[in-house]
Amino acid sequence: EITWDNCIGTYIWKNKNKYVGGFKDGKKNGYGIYTFANGNKYSGGHQDGNRHGQGTFSWADGNKYVGEYEDNKRNGQGTFTYANGEKYVGKYKDGKKNSQGIYIYNNGDKYVGSFMSGKMHGEGTYTWADRSKWDGAWENDTLNGYAITYYTNGNIYQEGIFEENKFLRTEKRKKIGEAKILLLK
Repeated sequence: EITWDNCIGTYIWKNKNKYVGGFKDGKKNGYGIYTFANGNKYSGGHQDGNRHGQGTFSWADGNKYVGEYEDNKRNGQGTFTYANGEKYVGKYKDGKKNSQGIYIYNNGDKYVGSFMSGKMHGEGTYTWADRSKWDGAWENDTLNGYAITYYTNGNIYQEGIFEENKFLRTEKRKKIGEAKILLLK
């Protein structure tokens, strides 16, 4: 039995996957390049056999992620570019979009705001390609709570409470830091 320890080498599995890089205690460790038989490729940091630290994962279908990894999952700041032209720049937790980020759609739409478990969740602004927008509270990819929707010219269309993208009732609120108080309903 051969133990790979504190060395740099090449290992090819029976399934044709290949790793070239550092080893410690028989596991991938440090910088390395892992090429999958299906055409996927990862180059970057490894720790205890897992993707860890800064790295780039390119899929055979054209998707690409550049960013931080922890225990084989996207964790921390990163950029995911999709083969269809869409792009997400922001934070990840356990492989899912989480915290603040920007998602740019291939049709010109854009969302800037909070994410949780891969979905728009928290405060954010969704701007359509025609420049109309929704600004407010999001939950599971839909407007839920207080929000303001705008026409393409920037004028307010609706302001109030929404539930699953549907306008329920008018309500005006004071913005943080605003000196004057807006009247309710």
